[in-house]
Amino acid sequence: MSDGKILSVAVVGCGEVAQIAHIPNLLVASDKYKVTALCDISKQSLELCSKRFGINDVFTSVPEMLASQVPIDLVFILTADQFHAEQIIQCAQAKKHVFIEKPMAQTLAEYDAVERARLDNGVVIFVGYMRRYATALERLKEEIKGKEIKYVRVRDIIGNNRYFTSQSGMYQQYFRDHPASAGTELAKRRDANLIENLGEERAKSDPRNAHGWSLLHSLGSHDLSAMRDVLGMPEKCVVATRSADDGDQSWWWTALFQYKGFKAYYEMAIDEVAFFDAHIEVYTNDSRVKIQYDTPYVKGLPIKLTIQKQLPNGDYSEQVVRPTYVDPYTLELPILYDAIVSGKEYKTTPGDAKNDTVLVKMVMDALVD
Repeated sequence: MSDGKILSVAVVGCGEVAQIAHIPNLLVASDKYKVTALCDISKQSLELCSKRFGINDVFTSVPEMLASQVPIDLVFILTADQFHAEQIIQCAQAKKHVFIEKPMAQTLAEYDAVERARLDNGVVIFVGYMRRYATALERLKEEIKGKEIKYVRVRDIIGNNRYFTSQSGMYQQYFRDHPASAGTELAKRRDANLIENLGEERAKSDPRNAHGWSLLHSLGSHDLSAMRDVLGMPEKCVVATRSADDGDQSWWWTALFQYKGFKAYYEMAIDEVAFFDAHIEVYTNDSRVKIQYDTPYVKGLPIKLTIQKQLPNGDYSEQVVRPTYVDPYTLELPILYDAIVSGKEYKTTPGDAKNDTVLVKMVMDALVD
């Protein structure tokens, strides 16, 4: 239970993740949060979420919402990645706390601008790396603490998102009534961001670069961030490879990261098999410790830890640890609340999130086609 303060929340972006996860979770956590406003450029999305969730105050732009008299303590930003940094800064300058879906920003300069806005305005900016708040991840870190790591495998090879979202039980709907100008602006920003990150020559040298950067920076940020949480930052990316799908896409990626004393092998892809194969496995001399993530879009699938080891008497042991059935989206909420209300420290800060862009740049720099 909370200490009595209820945070007023505005949700910006009423698409898939808002309908399936964030708005329902906020409504259930009514001892801590109250959703007071919705914002989206799609009027059909606004109408659906307003009626479905009983939220009357709706807006079609962030400045319009911030200028209103609707009470807002915290803004959940769930929009297209290319607009994240701008919208975070707008909210921070209005003295609103922010929960931002990953990736937080698109370029190193954007991360720095967001961090300045956080410091200048004294607000919490909480990046939604929900996998890092899974209880099983903390159990993994406890299990390997003090042990000499020999090798690590990091994998995120998952079926197409629609296989899982269609079974979420939330009856979400998708709309395309977006102004044409929004799509044009998004494409413009995507191109400019890629040039800023890679340089103009490299950005334009291969049509797969834009798609690859986007995939690594979005899906890839889940496991790259969790890898950092467990192991810290690698010294370098030794080598990286990618596939050539349909000419301008690259759905399959591998990379090898060098840490002090060991290497971490990274695999990431989206295929057409309805199986969510996302895990981190740490090998030591006498144990193998693996956290296995299930899709967050289907409630009640536990995130488990498997510990395989040789016992002192020579027996082989396999232990499965299931700390909780509570999903990481829900586990984030009390931590976010305590950061805002009590000033408690939290790990998914803008400064922390910047390291994912550093990692993606490492991968692109080590790329061998």
